[in-house]
Amino acid sequence: MTFGYKIDGNEVIFTLWAPYQKSVKLKVLEKGLYEMERDDKGYFTITLNNVKVGDRYKYVLDDASEIPDPASRYQPEGVHGPSQIIQESKEFNNETFLKKEDLIIYEIHVGTFAPEGTFEGVIRKLDYLKDLGITAIEIMPIAQFPGKRDWGYDGVYLYAVQNSYGGPEGFRKLVDEAHTKGLGVILDVVYNHVGPEGNYMVKLGPYFSQKIQNAMGINL
Repeated sequence: MTFGYKIDGNEVIFTLWAPYQKSVKLKVLEKGLYEMERDDKGYFTITLNNVKVGDRYKYVLDDASEIPDPASRYQPEGVHGPSQIIQESKEFNNETFLKKEDLIIYEIHVGTFAPEGTFEGVIRKLDYLKDLGITAIEIMPIAQFPGKRDWGYDGVYLYAVQNSYGGPEGFRKLVDEAHTKGLGVILDVVYNHVGPEGNYMVKLGPYFSQKIQNAMGINL
């Protein structure tokens, strides 16, 4: 079962695991409000044929609160805004991999590496990195977090690329530009915890463990 949404031809299938909720509605902005079907394991699903790439949506819970999709692929308005359906593709312009022994890695924090604090700013300095002799860049976490220039270790939407950096298309462009220049791209990811702000999963189900605490957020 796909968590989040799945585009299947002319249909989009939405799935949310929320066993703490008795009912959940899908709110598609400028389209309507739709009751989701719940199974005995707490999975809510609905299939629609009137939504498309670019549409934004939220989930409406028992208490009438509206939350983003915890499996969001894009949060154009930040951690509290609606999620957006995007066109997904696994293909890049150049998928040649470097050998491990050829890696000379430069770690980059997108928010501070260039004045703009964006993927475009990093692209602008790729030639500089190439001249240094770097063969690969390692990007610090870019999962959606509150604000604009965070270190990225308190991200709350693990599949959504930070909107202030340029979102999913901005990151795809950075990867393609780096590959064009012969630079590999490594992504630092954090999947064992999320930050506090924008974390709505606590209302949905037992996503977290209370056995182990850490300074960055609740453990998944």
